[in-house]
This record gives sequence, C-alpha cells and structure tokens, in this order.
Amino acid sequence: MRAPVAIAATGPVSLAAAQQVARAGGNAVDVAVAAGLAAMSTEPGIVSLAGGAFVAAWAAGGEPVVIDGNVEMPGRGLGLDRFGSGVREVVTDYGGGVRLHAGHGSVATPGAVTACEVAVEELGLLPWRDVVAPAAAACRDGYPIGGAAARYLAFTADPLFGADPEAHGVVTRADGSPLEAGDVVTNHPLAEVLDLVAEQGASVLTTGEVGRAMVESMEARGGLVTHRDLAEYAALLREPVRRKVGDWDLAVNPPPSVGGPMLAAMLGELGRRGDWHWPDIIEIQRAVLSYRLQVHDVAEDLDAAGHELLLSVDRHGLAGLPTSSSTANVSVVDADGTACAVTMSSGYGAGITVPGTGMLLNNALGEPELNKLGLHRLVPGTRLASNMAPTTGRTADGRVLAIGSPGADRITTALMLVLGQGCLHGADLRHAIEAPRLHVRFDEDGSTVVDHESDPDIASAVDAAGVRGVDHGTLQMYFGGVGAAYRRADGSLEAAGDPRREAAVAVLEA
Repeated sequence: MRAPVAIAATGPVSLAAAQQVARAGGNAVDVAVAAGLAAMSTEPGIVSLAGGAFVAAWAAGGEPVVIDGNVEMPGRGLGLDRFGSGVREVVTDYGGGVRLHAGHGSVATPGAVTACEVAVEELGLLPWRDVVAPAAAACRDGYPIGGAAARYLAFTADPLFGADPEAHGVVTRADGSPLEAGDVVTNHPLAEVLDLVAEQGASVLTTGEVGRAMVESMEARGGLVTHRDLAEYAALLREPVRRKVGDWDLAVNPPPSVGGPMLAAMLGELGRRGDWHWPDIIEIQRAVLSYRLQVHDVAEDLDAAGHELLLSVDRHGLAGLPTSSSTANVSVVDADGTACAVTMSSGYGAGITVPGTGMLLNNALGEPELNKLGLHRLVPGTRLASNMAPTTGRTADGRVLAIGSPGADRITTALMLVLGQGCLHGADLRHAIEAPRLHVRFDEDGSTVVDHESDPDIASAVDAAGVRGVDHGTLQMYFGGVGAAYRRADGSLEAAGDPRREAAVAVLEA
C-alpha cells in the first residue's frame, strides 16, 4: 500500500519513473532516486550515470544526512608524466561562448550511482532492482528528448561529441543531425548496463565489467581513471550543516562541497535579519560570493575552507568573512514526513562513452570553474568542488521540505531567495519559486555586477548600492530551476517546479 507522495522531477520520463516506484510502495528516497536514475539515463548532455550526485535525505523520525557521491580526482598509482594531458579544448557557442576541456583526461571518478544505491539500501523501502528498473525500461522502450537537452545538444553535438562515434550516436539522429525536443530515441546498450546494475549493484560500474572497460579505454587514450580509483571510491555519509531560518530547521550540503557552505552562510545571515529586503540580498551575496572568489575557490583543502567559513560567520556574521552547467535536481516528500532531494551533474560532458555501453562520461576535470588550481592539480582521491546544494527541512508543527536546483554558481543564490521568500516572508511554494531573482557576480577587474530579473524594487536596490546591474527579463533559465516538494502541517502535499526550466511535478494520493 503506497503512501501519498509529492514529486518535483526533471521531466516526463523522470516523473514517470518516480510514479512507478511510488505506486510500488517506495518512500521518498526510493522515489527520488528512481527519478534521478531515469534523468541520468535519458537526458544526454545534461546529466549522466557516469557523473556525480549528492542525495540529501531526512527520514521521518530520524536525523538528516547527505550521501556524497560527488566525483573524485583520479590517478592513483600513475606516474607524474600522465597528468596534464589527455584532453582537448572545445569551444562552443553555448551560453554565449563556453571554453572547456573534453576527452579521456577530463573524466573524474564517478560516484552518482554508488550514492544512489547507498541511499536506497540505508533509507529506502524497496529492493534496489525495482528502483533501477524504470530507467532501464525507458532506455529500451524509448524516451522523448527534453527541451533543455535539445537546446544544449544543438550547440555541442558536433564540436563536443563528434570525436567519438558512439557518443555522437547517443546525442544525434540516425542521419547525424542534432536531436530535437520531442524526438523519441532508444539506448539499448545503456539499458543492458542498467539491467546489470539492477541485478548486481553499482559495483558493475566500478569493479565490474563496465568499470573494467572504462579503465581499459582510459589507459589506451590518456585518461587518468584507474582500477584503484574505481575500487577505492566510496559514497560518504556526511552530517549536514544545520541553519535555523524562521520556523525552519534546514539541513544543507556540508563541506567539502562549495555550494552548501555558501548557501548556509547566506541563509544564516538572512535568518539573523529576519524581514529582509533587496538591499540585504545584494549585501549578503556580495560578501559571501566575494569570499568564495578570493579564498574558497583557490583553497587546497575545501573541507577545511568550508568549515572555516561557517565558523567565521557563525561567530561574527558577514564581518567575519576574509576580504582577501549542467545539473539536474529531483525533490520528493512523502506523507510520512520523509524528504529527499537528489542533485546530479556530469559537467558539460567529456564527449565520449565507455565503449559499447552507451554511457556518456563526465568532464569534471575539464570544467575551469571547478578546477581553479589548474588542470589535474588535485591529489588523487580528492573530492572535486561542487555547487550542488540539495536541502531538506522541517518545522516543529510538522511541515517538511525537500528542495534543490541546477544552475552552476546560481544554485546557491536561487535557493537562498526561494528559501528566504518561503521561510521568512511567508510566501507559498509556487510564489516563492516564481518570485524574481538576482545573482551577484564579479567582473575580471573585481567590480560588482548584479544580474537580475525584471523588477522595479530590485532595480532600485541595485542603483542604491552603486553597482552595475544587468536586467535579464523575466523568468530566465540563467537563474536556476528550483524544484521543491512540501508537506504542510495538516499532512497535505504539494510539489512545485520552476517555470524557468523544464519541470514535471505531481502529487500521488493513496
């Protein structure tokens, strides 16, 4: 007998997987993971099974936890001569012009599926194979290409994926033209991989036959991922950072993630101010994101840097701060009060597959924004930087929330504003998500720029701050794509997706 569940998924395939698992009796964790696996299997170019993920969960009657399945720096046991090579530069017109590194040397050790398996084993109700099955069926039977994937692949299908015929085949039509929204495609090799994962577990992708094929390909083409990297990878259970914001006890992704500590710092300051206004948002973002740019992004030890930031703002507020793309999210809450948010990323994509599997690989080592110290500069086994910040929350009167967003460095500012609107201004879920947003960034000369959606109060606050503002219009995808699931105090459920990006939401009743 299934319990009611609220689902904010990434699209119709992800939502259908979630609904199937919910009807089979899965709880919020089972449902969120099923939706996440389906997204990673059927949204090529956006996310991949060979990427990273964080699973934030708060079981009814338990304590919150974050399962860290983020990607790692590979290269255990390799000589120094192997580092700094194996990549090719790709320049695309996507996002106004993106320069990245692709190829085998851009691939970090993946952990998304491992984290999902741990989440289901530790906190779910259903057998792992039942949670994986909808993704396998979608790959075998056919799935429609979503608008976000189609827009991305229109720019990248040839320059990024064209070097690998198998990868190119995954992201194009039979005639080689880019996939368009609504095209129905299959990926039978990936369906077979998922069948193995369902029966044998995530180890198929690490110490099993797919992992062995991956390493063989890496060795032949200058990649860094070794058998040791895959065998020694482990999803880590981390204690979230807790913040009190209004009535809410929020549990945020902890260090060594970058997005979580930044969000926690901003939420803590919002909570102290209470009834905030737009000048507060600009001031808080400017202080926290300036710290990130000058200190955190170039830190050798992200775990230590994150905890130092949080300790400093806890003690001294903003005065304590030193002055020195592709993502997807699923959020689910069930009627029993379990909340789960899964945020996934594979970067822009390495443009290659594990041969014979149809599984696209990540390019986390080739994303400049995640490797501020330079190409291949991290110690093997180090978790990479991440903007992902899936969040869960509760109130004393029984309200429960799961929330997250894609959007690179705008993840934290989008979640800050949605949570600020809902937790402190009393906005309902839909209005909190649809409210206008702003994001502070810094030009190369260090000057402050406020990117924002059209709103007269924001424009006035930007003028008063004496900084440059850029009006992007209304409801722009640039500002993230928040998805949230919510249980009200009376036990009723709600889910809301962001009109800025594709979303698929539903509430399944008992």
